[in-house]
Amino acid sequence: MAKKSDKTSKVDLSRYTDPFKIDGSKEFHLRSHKTDERGGLSKDDAKDLLTANNRRLRDLQEKLYAHDRWSVLLIFQGMDAAGKDSAVEHVMSGVNPQGCQVFSFKQPSSKELDHDFMWRNMIALPERGRIGIFNRSYYEELLIVRVHPEVLAKEKIPAKLVTKNIWRERFEDISAIEKYLARNGTVILKFFLNVSKEEQRRRFLDRLDEPAKNWKFSVQDVAERGVWPKYQAAYQDLVRHTSTKHAPWFVVPADHKWFARLVISSAIVDAMEKLDLAFPAKSEASAAELRKAKEQLEKEGRGRPAVARSAVRKV
Repeated sequence: MAKKSDKTSKVDLSRYTDPFKIDGSKEFHLRSHKTDERGGLSKDDAKDLLTANNRRLRDLQEKLYAHDRWSVLLIFQGMDAAGKDSAVEHVMSGVNPQGCQVFSFKQPSSKELDHDFMWRNMIALPERGRIGIFNRSYYEELLIVRVHPEVLAKEKIPAKLVTKNIWRERFEDISAIEKYLARNGTVILKFFLNVSKEEQRRRFLDRLDEPAKNWKFSVQDVAERGVWPKYQAAYQDLVRHTSTKHAPWFVVPADHKWFARLVISSAIVDAMEKLDLAFPAKSEASAAELRKAKEQLEKEGRGRPAVARSAVRKV
């Protein structure tokens, strides 16, 4: 098994990322993207590749943290039951929690409504050296708020500013902020987990049939299925207008969770490897200090009885 994993760690990941990457360079039509794509892989093959990606990502995250120049922002969007939570869990498995921050953005609080719609996300941006994960994000303002106009009415925006151009203006605002973040060293990767309505139905039934998963289900989830076409139109519009080379969208086939996780992990690994991350090099003076410290520690060890030193190693 180890030999197989070593081999998969050298695989070119572009075949699992390029077909799903939208960077604004060409026309985008959501209907052209299958939800049940499997990339010609079996579930076991994908699992081996994901394991290899997890190792690569763990190494990259350590270098990112030590390098302390770049930050990485991962945004996850998708319909209910698209697999956002489980994708985060499996893709980030093994990554040091100290270098990773996860935020879930649900219904805004009264305090958040007293600020602009980007505020609560901006204060949660990852620091340099860290990976930040947004489980839902400011893109909800172009989804649920657009599908349900009554939500917009609660945002306390001066009436004269709520015009027919508000969605175009928000596309512009978000794109401008993402460009600003990219110029300051934040790598932005956005994932739309594209699940079919039928697969969502099956997953909802699974949640209802299994008591331990009942808490994940809300009656409102079924009501939202009634406006499915509106959500699909909203997703197509936001991907079209906010896809750029510095902040691309990945339209991830999400009917098979195991393939969705492979696509997501491959996109993250591929982007981070392009940063040419490395552990900071020590100056000659620093190296001399380290040698001196090592000599001091070894000297202390030589002064202790052999039995005591052996006991310490066992502990």
